[in-house]
Amino acid sequence: MKSTLYISLTGAAILSLLLPGCSAFRTSTTDVSPENLEHYRAEYDASDMRKITNSVVNKILFSPFLNQQPSPPVMTIAGVENRTREYVDTKNLTDRMRTQLLQSGKVQFVNSARRNDLLKEQGYQAAHADPNTMATLGQQMGAKYMLTGSLTQMTQKTGKQVRLSKQKLNYYKLTIEITDLTSSLIVWTTEEEFARQESTPLIGW
Repeated sequence: MKSTLYISLTGAAILSLLLPGCSAFRTSTTDVSPENLEHYRAEYDASDMRKITNSVVNKILFSPFLNQQPSPPVMTIAGVENRTREYVDTKNLTDRMRTQLLQSGKVQFVNSARRNDLLKEQGYQAAHADPNTMATLGQQMGAKYMLTGSLTQMTQKTGKQVRLSKQKLNYYKLTIEITDLTSSLIVWTTEEEFARQESTPLIGW
């Protein structure tokens, strides 16, 4: 009888502790500022994307190449090659650089990614629009420079020795180049690199 009573009281005590804390088992969301993103793993993440694009844009804006231009140069973006072992949305990276450069007023970009859509719209206007308002054919601006790049990765991991945690180190390097489309000469280039180490306990949640 005492044993049954003890079990009942223990169960009731545990239940009384769990009921008020049921919210701990519910999904919750919290707004996080993009300026204060944390790293959870050693892999490339949104915080890295923001940091390296900010740095590259600042280097372009204060480069002798740009400051010696008589007027804002017209560029096109061919993209950044992903040479890592991970899925990386490199268009997100170049889109952010393009936005910041455009907002500076010091660089212009042709919309090469939407070239087919532009041609369709011009064809429609040529057939149906008022000649006084239609876009004039053959007046698109040609880019003088092309922005390209690559993102590479090297990874190191601890061996299979007996240890309390697994260690992994990821090194990344972003290379950005600006090429003169007339001469094919690289007129400007820069590199951004960073590394992060991850420690994962072998025993834990």
